[in-house]
Amino acid sequence: MSTENGRTGWDIRRAGPEDAEHRLLMLPGGMCTTEFYADLMAEPALAQARLGMVAVTLPGFGRTPPPRNPTIENYARLMGEFATEAGCDVVVGHSYGANVAIEMVAAGTFSGPVVLLSPTFSRGDEAKFLGVLNSVGRVPGLGALAWTVMIKALPSAMRKEFPPERADALSADLGNNDPGFCRLLVRNYYSYLDQHRSLVDRLCASGASAWVVRGDRDDIGLTVAEAQGLRACPQVTMVTVPDAGHVALVQQPARIAEVLVAAANAKRS
Repeated sequence: MSTENGRTGWDIRRAGPEDAEHRLLMLPGGMCTTEFYADLMAEPALAQARLGMVAVTLPGFGRTPPPRNPTIENYARLMGEFATEAGCDVVVGHSYGANVAIEMVAAGTFSGPVVLLSPTFSRGDEAKFLGVLNSVGRVPGLGALAWTVMIKALPSAMRKEFPPERADALSADLGNNDPGFCRLLVRNYYSYLDQHRSLVDRLCASGASAWVVRGDRDDIGLTVAEAQGLRACPQVTMVTVPDAGHVALVQQPARIAEVLVAAANAKRS
């Protein structure tokens, strides 16, 4: 845990040379901590490229102290401020963290480039169970119970998605979350998606260079219109990772590392 700049309880993990020309800010997904970036941060390609790396658990996940306002907009502000202070000039976000990265460039708290690992561009793209859980979560009494049961069941449900040697650590990481916090955050998350309908135009209008990276068996959807919109953006690069699902960063870290090096090299040019 880190207490730098008064951020008591923040989970911050660093790697790479202190004098790196470029530094990546890495944002884990929902209910994940910096543990999900451990394998990627250890990839030789990133060391060879002399990239600095700073992974930060979004406050509230992994039972870190939650923010007063657990919304995408507030996370974008917090992470934009942190990126400036930490000297990060590329942002990498996974899942919910990728959506925070989209809002960072859309709101102008960060100028890019961004690497978006399996973002959600609209409500319809999101996993169906999460939408059901969000609806049930609004029911007094039943909502709190549903979230408690889900978080207890999540580690076993997700084990098959992780490499065997990492399954214990990553599964335990997912289960170490506060149900009440997750319930409120997901409610705010769906409100955000409903407000913007589709985030494709929002990303494209930002002008930021972006890599949209998805596993070939990702269970997060992407509509035909969204794919066409992304391909029409000259600053967006689409990448499909073979033999990977929603957690390509732990399933295929070497391939993701190649994308990160490409993003850093684009920053140099």
